[in-house]
Amino acid sequence: MAGGSAAQDNDAWWKSSVVYQVYPRSFADSDGDGIGDLAGLTGRLDHLAELGVDVLWLSPVYPSPQDDNGYDISDYQDIDPVFGDLAAFDRLLAAVHERGMKLVMDLVVNHTSDEHPWFQESRDPDSPKRDWYWWRPPREGGEPNNWGSFFSGSAWAHDATSDAYYLHLFSPKQPDLNWENPDLRQAVHAMMRWWLERGVDGFRMDVINLISKDPELPDGELRGDGPYGDGSPHYVCGPRIHDYLQEMHREVFARYPGRLLTVGEMPGVTVEQARLFTDPRRAEVDMVFQFEHVGLDHGSGKFDPRPLRLTDLKASLGRWQAGLADVGWNSLYWNNHDQPRVVSRFGDDGPRHRIRSAKMLATVLHLHRGTPYIYQGEELGMANAPLRTIEDFRDIESLNHYAQELRAGAEPEDILPGLRAMGRDNARTPMQWDASPQAGFTTGTPWLPVNPDHTEVNAAAARTDPDSVLHHYRRLIALRRSEPAVVHGDFTMLLPDDERIYAFTRRHGATTLLIAGNFTGETVDVALPDGWEGAELVLGNGPSVPAPPSRLVLAPWEARVHRQML
Repeated sequence: MAGGSAAQDNDAWWKSSVVYQVYPRSFADSDGDGIGDLAGLTGRLDHLAELGVDVLWLSPVYPSPQDDNGYDISDYQDIDPVFGDLAAFDRLLAAVHERGMKLVMDLVVNHTSDEHPWFQESRDPDSPKRDWYWWRPPREGGEPNNWGSFFSGSAWAHDATSDAYYLHLFSPKQPDLNWENPDLRQAVHAMMRWWLERGVDGFRMDVINLISKDPELPDGELRGDGPYGDGSPHYVCGPRIHDYLQEMHREVFARYPGRLLTVGEMPGVTVEQARLFTDPRRAEVDMVFQFEHVGLDHGSGKFDPRPLRLTDLKASLGRWQAGLADVGWNSLYWNNHDQPRVVSRFGDDGPRHRIRSAKMLATVLHLHRGTPYIYQGEELGMANAPLRTIEDFRDIESLNHYAQELRAGAEPEDILPGLRAMGRDNARTPMQWDASPQAGFTTGTPWLPVNPDHTEVNAAAARTDPDSVLHHYRRLIALRRSEPAVVHGDFTMLLPDDERIYAFTRRHGATTLLIAGNFTGETVDVALPDGWEGAELVLGNGPSVPAPPSRLVLAPWEARVHRQML
């Protein structure tokens, strides 16, 4: 277990915690330049404290050319001037700790920016840092293998200086680090210790399960008619990934027992692999971010959305609940900086059902076994942005996909619906603080336009409305504090074949909670499990529909939490 030992796993502080992710570019701007910054975030910390969260996860604020909005880092041990400086970071950290919260940094060590000094030195074939990245000579005049990039095109970029190619699983401006090199690993460990000594309380580890590549870099299986192969079998949870994470624990996390939270973002990870990564006896990471449930509405790809089948969602989340019941721990999320807004995706963002569906989604998620992660604005019911033309998009992934599809002969009207539904810009519109022209985010022109619905959906309005999404999140967090079954209870899925109702129980000692959420816009009537007639209603987003004693009748998008004491 990161920062501890197997013996203390049951009492690990992060099991009862709630994490709040801040995307700093879009959270709060203190100087009117249209980009959020650390001073703005510091000034808004009371919002997090009043919500009741325990941990602030801060997306990257390091120096960066901003090719991928900060996930292309050019200096691991400084702050980008657009966000402030190290003194501003120290003030933020102190203010977080003063409020009894912790701060987790984003750790991006699968790749750097191509402007990082390490990479610039590595361009010299004679440099000791040449082997800190994946440099390879051309193969028959082309790329060293056929791998495709997550951001479209080849995963290889040519460098004319040495007539060689370097690997980039993401943007060409994000060259992949070679973790086979022990000097590189030591440099990363030293950087991590530097932040922890500064007072940081852990790391969210970006695509950390991609850091181990098969050193032979074999070709991948071709994808359909495209020119690029699927290299993922050779780098997703690669041959030395457990060695690298266990070494990281020994060299870094073990020095801070009981203090840290570590969560590894792991695209493509399976339940079986996650058991290994999160088993406290193996000392790797505390929990993982998996992506199975947020891929269920993908058709042929991410930008080919299809309606969610609730039975698929229950099967997926239920499998993760069961798989990590006796070993490891789940992270729970609907939203983050890479996902569209859940109320638009799995709920109903229309004026009639938006508030209730946002509350229902929150209730179902937070009452699973695991640590919940709230993404900024989720607690307000923020929705997808009205992105009409390609000029409204900023994200490199969406722009590259659009260009690639145009080259393949697609028409803009055929491409844009998928981008509107699934594009990452949906999560990155500015935080909606109030009804003023720029939603209280900035006095200037925001880097990404605010959602026009901010005049009605904003923190100021939510704070004064006792029936708001915000106050429902506060009640959910309070229930986690007061009811041990939320953190420690077992999990049993109910109605696995029902396409309308998501229901389960959580049992701990003499207490059992029954959680039920209606994922439709229609009233649904289902049979209650035996023995639940007249059980106490602990939390809901009513109004509830009267029901016979043996039935549970849920209004559109209604959620209910009942408690039974033996």
